[in-house]
Amino acid sequence: MLEIKPITEKPAAHDYVFVFTGRDVVVSLMRPPEQIWSRQEVVDVFGEVAVGEPLGYWSGQPCYVVEIAHEHVNALEHVTGGLLSLFGRISDAAFAAYGRALQMLSWRRDHRFCGRCGGDTLPSDGGRALACPDCGHSAYPRLNPCVIVAVGRGDELLLAEAAGRATGFHSTLAGFIEPGESAEEAVVREVQEEVGLVVNNVRYFQSQPWPFPSQLMLGFFADYAGGEIVVDPEEIAQAGWYRKGQTPRIPPPSSIAGQLIAHFFASA
Repeated sequence: MLEIKPITEKPAAHDYVFVFTGRDVVVSLMRPPEQIWSRQEVVDVFGEVAVGEPLGYWSGQPCYVVEIAHEHVNALEHVTGGLLSLFGRISDAAFAAYGRALQMLSWRRDHRFCGRCGGDTLPSDGGRALACPDCGHSAYPRLNPCVIVAVGRGDELLLAEAAGRATGFHSTLAGFIEPGESAEEAVVREVQEEVGLVVNNVRYFQSQPWPFPSQLMLGFFADYAGGEIVVDPEEIAQAGWYRKGQTPRIPPPSSIAGQLIAHFFASA
């Protein structure tokens, strides 16, 4: 499991390194994808690379994220792909660590220059921020809080297929929290907007980081309180009520959506 805290040691050959090219993960075909590169392995295979953004400690060792040029990837020895290509193939702990790596890499790339005055930024606050030496503005990694909710009606669960996304899944409803809005208020609003239903008895379940691009999913249950399903066609392709054993294809149990669904039917 990744322990998120400042790294006090100097970079060393035995550090763990999460390797990306652009937004794609780079893993070796010669070993399981769960096995993280060491810094020495990265140097031996790809040549000298930057120290990289610090992530914390993986299995007690300092770990970083680095980006390499795509032309350095050997298609006979390495495979690249979006982070979702590892979903379900590696442990939840490793996937979360890769997620943090991608978010930190994207944050560093997107904040090379100060958003206030345009000056170059430098690492600050032990690597947790990027600060502008000209105007003093600091930028910390951004998180986008989202709600995801399992709406129940007796022993039936509301599931919907997202519009314009070829996922093949029916899932629970989700959406971003608006400025000035509580998570519970966002649940009520999102359900009303996406499927035209009124819900109440909103209650927290658990959370999951979701690095696509930098979301924190806050899971909830809610009870149906009224209305008929009227989908927003820009958000939802179709939605309906389903009983246990009669659901269409649903997200895997490693996702918070899958956990919400499993927990609902186990408790129904």
